[in-house]
Amino acid sequence: MDEPYLIAEAKHGDVNAFNTLVLHYQDLAFGVAYRIMGEPDGAADVTQDAFINAYQKLNQFKGGNFKAWLLRIVTNKCYDTLKYHKRRPGSSLEEMTEEYESPSWLASDDPKPEDQHEQREMMLAIQNCLEKLPEDQRVVAVLCDVEGYDYQSAADIVEVSLGTVKSRLSRARGKLRDCLRGVMELLPDKYR
Repeated sequence: MDEPYLIAEAKHGDVNAFNTLVLHYQDLAFGVAYRIMGEPDGAADVTQDAFINAYQKLNQFKGGNFKAWLLRIVTNKCYDTLKYHKRRPGSSLEEMTEEYESPSWLASDDPKPEDQHEQREMMLAIQNCLEKLPEDQRVVAVLCDVEGYDYQSAADIVEVSLGTVKSRLSRARGKLRDCLRGVMELLPDKYR
């Protein structure tokens, strides 16, 4: 993929060039949004809004790391959405009654259903603890510990100093550790 060429073409109105960029980065953008938002529907909405926003602001991209620029838009959209929901909390009947259990294990012999259930419990515990973090700490924890970005890349994405990222990540890891210790008794033995 010739990213600089596609960006230049998209800036000149070539929607297909931008769509190629979207296809290349959509899984990454969704993954970051999902870890920050904590649920797939909100993450999908944020990801879509971020790509629309990126297309509208593409002429403001002056070069450099396009991926970091795009992920900054994604994380900002996550912040905006989380702040909006804090101001206007509400739940739909569908959300309150929705089953989170996926029947996909029925079609497969491996892994065993109980293994999937235990793994899911662990993932839900981690996600629950991530959601309890303050937004600024959650974002750097997701970027560094879940998505695997180095500190400098995370600093570029959230537009803060390297020291701020390290500080936020240290606090986030401490809170995650304490939170997971609190739910340890509820987790299967192999995850304790």
